[in-house]
Amino acid sequence: PQYKYSKMDGVIRTVVGYSGGRKKNPTYRNIKDATEAILIEYDPDIIPFENILIKWSRMHNPFGKKKRQYRSVIFYVDEKQKKITKDTVEEMKSNSRGDDFFTDVEPVSAFYMAEDYHQDHVQKRLAKLGDLIKDD
Repeated sequence: PQYKYSKMDGVIRTVVGYSGGRKKNPTYRNIKDATEAILIEYDPDIIPFENILIKWSRMHNPFGKKKRQYRSVIFYVDEKQKKITKDTVEEMKSNSRGDDFFTDVEPVSAFYMAEDYHQDHVQKRLAKLGDLIKDD
């Protein structure tokens, strides 16, 4: 998902990391009580928060309960984002045809950047593939 968000007009930066936990300094090998997350910095004059949620809703599968590391959660920064997020989640639930729907909506908490090898994963894989198919 990081790559798809990074290609949206108005998105300034995306960072893969961990959030939503109380224990400090989670890592991939020691996730503690955190959840894998993507920090999306964007210019609201170019792209509204709603458009980022629309992109999320098209890429995301909120069905089926997952362990905390992979749970479905949206972190909001203010009351406006909270309302927009809750409305979006409720609309998705109403369209889910009764399937169990698991998406939490929580205030943003500390964000810890993931290890470098997790950053820009798709771009790194595409670069490797490009190296494999280059003519010498």
